[in-house]
Amino acid sequence: MAGGFNPLLWSIAARQGWRRLRRRLRAGPAYRWRYSGRTPERLLLAPPDLRLADPQIAREIYHGRFLLAGHLVEAGGESPFMMDVEHYGWLEALHGFRWLRHLHVAESDLAAANARALVLDWITLHGRRINGIAWHPGITARRIIAWLQHSAIVLQGADLPFYRLFLKTLAVQIRYLRSVAREMPDGEDRLRARIALAFSSMSLPTPPSAMRTATRHLSQEIERQILPDGGHISRNPNAILELLSDLLPLRQTYANQAEPIPEALVSAVDRMLPALRFFRHQDGTIAHFNGMGITLHDRIAAVLRHDDTGGAPLFHAPYSGYERLAMGGTTVIADTGAPPAAELSDMANAGCLSFEMSSGRHQFIVNSGIDSFGDEVFRPLARATAAHSTATINDTSQARFALPAGWDEWIGTPLISGPQNVTCQRIEKQGAQGFVASHDGYAARFNFIHQRRVVLENEGNLLRGQDIFRPAGEQKPAPAEITIRFHLHPDIALYQSEEGLLILVGEKTDTWVFAAAGVEPVVEESIFFASLAGPARSRQIVLNFNTDQRTEVSWQFLRTSTILSRTNGSSTQGLI
Repeated sequence: MAGGFNPLLWSIAARQGWRRLRRRLRAGPAYRWRYSGRTPERLLLAPPDLRLADPQIAREIYHGRFLLAGHLVEAGGESPFMMDVEHYGWLEALHGFRWLRHLHVAESDLAAANARALVLDWITLHGRRINGIAWHPGITARRIIAWLQHSAIVLQGADLPFYRLFLKTLAVQIRYLRSVAREMPDGEDRLRARIALAFSSMSLPTPPSAMRTATRHLSQEIERQILPDGGHISRNPNAILELLSDLLPLRQTYANQAEPIPEALVSAVDRMLPALRFFRHQDGTIAHFNGMGITLHDRIAAVLRHDDTGGAPLFHAPYSGYERLAMGGTTVIADTGAPPAAELSDMANAGCLSFEMSSGRHQFIVNSGIDSFGDEVFRPLARATAAHSTATINDTSQARFALPAGWDEWIGTPLISGPQNVTCQRIEKQGAQGFVASHDGYAARFNFIHQRRVVLENEGNLLRGQDIFRPAGEQKPAPAEITIRFHLHPDIALYQSEEGLLILVGEKTDTWVFAAAGVEPVVEESIFFASLAGPARSRQIVLNFNTDQRTEVSWQFLRTSTILSRTNGSSTQGLI
């Protein structure tokens, strides 16, 4: 593909170029006058913030230590907004101002003075010129929400000139965001822009017509982006968590202002909360699909405290393209959907038909996940099919995201040439749950369709699977090397019995045995990227075979208590 003509890439590049041109024009003198206007007289309210806050971090900020997006910058006595930092995630977090919540929870005059000084630094250095990362629309939306939510700490003890300067700068950002919101790229940031504008319409003195307009645009974007099963159009479970962290306070703000809560907002929240629980393993971790990285358990709990829907999680999410099996303490979550649209796929993975399995408080089979705060160089590895518990053909990914030099700086890294036709049929019968799914991600290159059947039965003690590779057309495919991977969580101990069985041990009461029919499993090194301490060494069970020998293989995981005493006995060859 490198150097070749790809209509999809050129289409994305053309749209991105048009957006950048429009943004540049809107930041120029011909448009800038539109953002100046009457300064609001006061703030009517400060919306709540559900994100966790830590007063210890406020002390670190006071001493000039900014740990943002997993990257530490020591500013000393210098303003962080004057520092030359190349870490994009750190800059994004700095200009987003969500860290104000730590100063807010400190509830001290010192924290208030620090918050006010940092906001004034930003206004002085970036507030008078619409330019650079500070005014990226998605970052501007996050900053508006943060300034509104934590205006109390910023304005605590402030004199009148600063109060008016704060409100004036806030109003300029709101007018700018209102101007560019419609032309933002599709996805989470575009919805957050509408959330920010809805917040501002209630937090500042606003004509009723402006509030109705903000509510209408918000409702339209919610209905377009939040799927009927509560998932997000990006298929990223993390997007559900992040958006709920803004939508729940927005719902409360409408109620606090005695304004009618938009039906689209009520309905979306009621769908998204069960969807978040759909992706949650019993240990509280969110399944690692399509951009989901490290799970911060307290954040999940803070959001789910607002879940009034009750009942068990969904088992079937056909619009999002996922399946959940749950029985007897065993949970299986699988990706059974096509990739999102190209413009929404910058974080998406090539992991169709991959699955994760947890038992009790342990994850056993996982996908490698994303290192949320780590070096970007690992992202392509984590997104590849080989980093998922599914099958590859000839050691290639089912979708591609490696672009010619220079393209990623312009359009990001969307998935291209991935599965187009993905089918899934749910299996529900007495004592068993499962699915049969297939994808054509390898059809164009290798003329194969991958079909996977997974069934959980025997009160959750047996997970049976079958992978089949059949011709995509009438012509017989050339022989191909198949590799089926089952990535293990780093906490899982792995033993091998004298009979060659692989024994997975999570804790003394939770032991699983893996077996495959006709193919000898091997154990290889792996990496789990989504560990809280950073990428961790792990292992993977691998099945290798050639399609000229076989085109299907059956495998199973059996939970057993009888093997427990043997894992430390003479009948095992020891820890692998």
